[in-house]
Amino acid sequence: MTEIESRSLANNYNDIHDDSLGDVLILDSTLREGEQAPGVSFTMRQRLQIAWMLDYFGVDAIEISPIISPDHKESCKRIIKAGLSANILAHVRALPEDIDVALDCDAGWIAIYHSVSDVHLKHKLRISREEAVRRSVNAVEYAKSHGLRLRFTVEDASRADPSFLKMICKEISDAGADRISLPDTLGILRPKGMYNLVKTVRDVIDTPLDVHCHNDLGLATANSLAGFEAGASQIHVTINGLGERVGIAPLAEVVVALTMIYNKKLKVKLDMLKELSDLIEMYSGVRTPESKPLVGVNAYKHKAGTHIAAIIRNPAAYELVPPRTVGNRRRIIFGELSGKHGAAFLLRVLGLNSNMEEAVKLAQGLKRLRCGDLFELSLSEELEGEALKVEDKF
Repeated sequence: MTEIESRSLANNYNDIHDDSLGDVLILDSTLREGEQAPGVSFTMRQRLQIAWMLDYFGVDAIEISPIISPDHKESCKRIIKAGLSANILAHVRALPEDIDVALDCDAGWIAIYHSVSDVHLKHKLRISREEAVRRSVNAVEYAKSHGLRLRFTVEDASRADPSFLKMICKEISDAGADRISLPDTLGILRPKGMYNLVKTVRDVIDTPLDVHCHNDLGLATANSLAGFEAGASQIHVTINGLGERVGIAPLAEVVVALTMIYNKKLKVKLDMLKELSDLIEMYSGVRTPESKPLVGVNAYKHKAGTHIAAIIRNPAAYELVPPRTVGNRRRIIFGELSGKHGAAFLLRVLGLNSNMEEAVKLAQGLKRLRCGDLFELSLSEELEGEALKVEDKF
């Protein structure tokens, strides 16, 4: 059974059908949200390279803030001037002077944001709900009067009063916003909650919706997908999930889930995911966890003897998607848990006698020594061929 066949059986439970959901766009915010991660500051050259690689990878939109500093503004200008295929969004506050900065960068798209929760309005901005509506609508009208396309983010939407949220989204939509983004700014929602949030707004406006889910409780990917199921048509991500505090939904997890579970035909090059992850690890200085799904070094490591035996027979036994599909590598860990199949594979790689008797002796010896993990071997195509020969022999 192939990994495709095994996934199709799982979809009996996922209840996902090809025509059940609409298309979905991917917005990458590594150059905006990602640079808000503690300790992260990209150079202008790094920003340009990241933007170019994201565009080549195939994201639909890239977000960057030109109002942070002159360096960020110049980066924004250069990225826009590069003529990439992705839409470049200049991220600004709901202020005319911020929108002017975006205009000076020759932006065609901007992303305006304004808080909508009472806790933000009272303790962050110290304004009333009425003033929040006025500022938001004025910002949209000002941007549209200059010919800009815009997405409006209602910050802290997940803690806003539902009636006020619906009202301000309606006002923003009527003023001409092209998209509205619903962020779970504190990562406080469960997936059903994110679904309900999107549905609440979807019921009162037809404007296309985005979701921007923070990962404070580890639910960013699940919440992003729930928002998509509820009708959002664009998901915000960053490479490695980099962002404020603990970040937002990671690019790799979202695009692979959409492709492999939701059967969405994205235009992305999945085999670049590990390369993008490694690039951001190097440029940000933030180490990618070894257990990071899909792109972490442990994502395709197999250690237990029963797992190794199954992987040798058919990798789909323990792999959702082949490692090369996402640019990663399969690795076998040899040690006291390897079992006879792992031992036989090791003997064959070393060019030694790999009959069953010798394999069992080696496996038992490793267990007696309580040696833990001795070493790991990254499997090239040639070594994967050797693994298959072990299975043929046993």
